[in-house]
Amino acid sequence: MIIKELRELTVPLRGNISNALVNFSEHTVSLVAVVTDVVRNGKPVTGIAFDSIGRYAQGGLLRERFFPRLLAARPESLLDESGRRFDPAKVHACAMRNEKPGGHGDRAAAVAALELAFWDLNAKLNDEPAFQTISRAHGVSRVRDDVDVYAAGGYYYPGDPCAILRDELLRYRDMGFSAFKMKIGGADLATDVERVEAALEVAGDGSRLAVDANGRFSVDEAAAYAKAMAPFGLRWFEEACDPLDFDANRRFIEGYPGAVATGENLFSAADVRNLLRFGGMRADRDIFQMDAGLSYGLTEYGRILAEMDAHGYRRAQLYPHGGHLINLHIAVGLQLGGCEAYPGVFQPFGGYCDECVAGEGRIAPSGAPGFGLERKPELREAIGQLLA
Repeated sequence: MIIKELRELTVPLRGNISNALVNFSEHTVSLVAVVTDVVRNGKPVTGIAFDSIGRYAQGGLLRERFFPRLLAARPESLLDESGRRFDPAKVHACAMRNEKPGGHGDRAAAVAALELAFWDLNAKLNDEPAFQTISRAHGVSRVRDDVDVYAAGGYYYPGDPCAILRDELLRYRDMGFSAFKMKIGGADLATDVERVEAALEVAGDGSRLAVDANGRFSVDEAAAYAKAMAPFGLRWFEEACDPLDFDANRRFIEGYPGAVATGENLFSAADVRNLLRFGGMRADRDIFQMDAGLSYGLTEYGRILAEMDAHGYRRAQLYPHGGHLINLHIAVGLQLGGCEAYPGVFQPFGGYCDECVAGEGRIAPSGAPGFGLERKPELREAIGQLLA
């Protein structure tokens, strides 16, 4: 089995939405394909994946550095012991040849998109959903094939902020979601308090609503928000301060009794190790949101899980960032705490395929081979362009 071709398509995100720091109208995503010489039903078996949502596409890095390294490798050097499947860890090692440690940046997402495409490929070769391939490779015995899920949205739009937010969360509730996440920090504190109160009219209870500041606040601003948010008993307070300022995270936690969440902007096991050592995270309540699509793929994500285990944290505390099909399969395959969904934003990548229906606060992947990206209607056009 050999790689016949590696492809990348830069796909723009749809919509003009903003959080406290970023407008996403210019954001793009790298959609990657690994085309093999294995033919089924008259077509080559092809692995498809993307990095994640919230950064930019990495087409230049993929074409200039990472694709050439894999295409130059001896084909057998990338296969597992059976010789019938690719070994994602070997793919990862080949892609990272001659790369210095640290300074992750967009490199981490580029390698992730490529490595994840091999997981999709292996699952298709096995004719099974990716979560089954992921479980087997990591020695995980699944208790359930669904996970806890929440609908993420609540961005800043023109118009009445409370009415728009209520309407959005009502749409998510009608889709079967019972827990939600919204943005804060993009308005003044008084307005954000009103928005949280409006969201709670739909959520019904603070335990079903999380807030996300996207690292917007200074320590003093975070403290003011912590005081205002504490009475709501929220599900969690996400990224109050800069995600790499672990001391600021620790200081925020000391003044906020509820659960906090962070991790989506940490791209390596070493980053997570430092968060666990210095960030003040608590094993009895806090949430971790590391995203394999932004952190070199599942090979590095396995190392991140090992760090969590070594420091006494549970997989139930992991809710990967991203809100898309790939992380749904990862959450189920590795039996993590749950995942988020973007049912109304970040198309064509956000949300799941039609077969994935939320109910009673949980959701399961479809039975389609691989990640099932081809089953997502919004992605069909982009995948068609990628494979044309």
